Amino acid sequence: MARLLFILLVSVSGGLHAQSAFDSLFILPDTIKPFSLENMYASMLEYHPIVKQTRLLSESARQEIRMARGAFDPKVAAELSIKEFGDKEYYNKLKSSFAIPTWFPLDPKVGFERNTGAFIDPENIVGGSADNAQLTTGVSLPLGRGLFTDDRRAALKQAKLFAAMANAEQIKLINKILLDAAKDYWQWYYSFYNYRLLSRNAIIAEEIFRRVKLDASFGEAAAIDTVQAKITLQQRLVERQEAFIEFLNTGIRISNYLWDNAGYPIQLSAEVAPILVLNDGKLLSNSTLEELTFQAKQNHPELVKLRTKLDQLEVDRKLAVEYLKPRLDLNYNFINQPLRPNGDFQPFRIGSDYKFGLDFSMPILLRKERGKLALTKVKIESTRFEQTQAEREIINQVNMVFNQIINTNKILVQQHEVADNYDRLLKAELLNLENGESDLFKINVQQEKLIQSQSKLLKLKAEYEKMKATIYWAAGVRNLNFNDGN
Repeated sequence: MARLLFILLVSVSGGLHAQSAFDSLFILPDTIKPFSLENMYASMLEYHPIVKQTRLLSESARQEIRMARGAFDPKVAAELSIKEFGDKEYYNKLKSSFAIPTWFPLDPKVGFERNTGAFIDPENIVGGSADNAQLTTGVSLPLGRGLFTDDRRAALKQAKLFAAMANAEQIKLINKILLDAAKDYWQWYYSFYNYRLLSRNAIIAEEIFRRVKLDASFGEAAAIDTVQAKITLQQRLVERQEAFIEFLNTGIRISNYLWDNAGYPIQLSAEVAPILVLNDGKLLSNSTLEELTFQAKQNHPELVKLRTKLDQLEVDRKLAVEYLKPRLDLNYNFINQPLRPNGDFQPFRIGSDYKFGLDFSMPILLRKERGKLALTKVKIESTRFEQTQAEREIINQVNMVFNQIINTNKILVQQHEVADNYDRLLKAELLNLENGESDLFKINVQQEKLIQSQSKLLKLKAEYEKMKATIYWAAGVRNLNFNDGN
């Protein structure tokens, strides 16, 4: 039995140093390359197809702005009308113009007309000109509807607001896939080190079984001890196999997030392993909670989208108010001032040689316009209610996750102590065995509890890291607090 005691002390990872053996699980061999969560984030933000797809939202927003700005593009127009019948030219009329729309609705316009033929309208006859040519320069100005805003200005404002909404949606989608990746990464972390833990204990159980069987053959151990050692070995092998398949599958899930710069998927190599970098001090402080809460109120994608929606509705409201006004458009054009069609210059003469127009229209009941305004106000009020509820839910979620982090951190400390205490019990049982007051069955029971406590400790570490990623997601922090330099 003394020989068996010696074997146990050596086989159980040094016997009296079981907890340090647990810590050695995280010391990777030189052949294994660490692959941190930050490494995975950086790769995803650079190469992941979904991340690339979200960038198309920004491109779509830029094109929306570009299309809206098209309403302010200068415009050239020309119209030629010719009629000839019975070897006689009835008319040959050319009308062309060049207009420049501006943000303030004082749109300058240059026009040129030339009218010849036997039957042109008298209004197109210009004295002193053989071809009845005339050059006009003038402006159009809405004095009623359209003075402060109009469809084209509202469309451009809406397009710019759409860009802000697209940026918020991009952050939301990227954060969601990074959160999924973080959860799968820490599940992979747990599976990897749990497999290492159970593999080590399977090796120990195999060595104990071999030594007990050898001692039994020399009569130094009871035959029933070999049965007990065999059962323990079989149990360890089953646990290791279960951990192995979990380790394989979590590794496959991690490969879903890995792509190269050519757009081809990358299979996770067996030569890389997850690692844990501890930097929890700041995260666990109340100041961090206050900072995350403030950031959530200011920058959470859902709240940004709702604020942007309110801004868009405000644009609609102002445009609806504008449509309550009568339409009163003023047009004033100088004729042949200061440039004549033949190229000669002359001074401006206000009040002579001009064309003036005034257009007025207004619906009597304004039912359509008043209904549009009332509907827009209802949408604004509804969106404000939605914004209030969304902000409350987001802040409460941040607080709930923070409470989970604090509580899980306390449980982690307690679980460390549990594992340490099970280690002490195993040491005490080994000493009892040395004094003839214990047996292999009791040793196996204590070792089983130690393994379970260590495995639970690994799982808690993984769950804790998942919550860290979740709180950044709940607060809407861009890229889950990972600074990729963009």
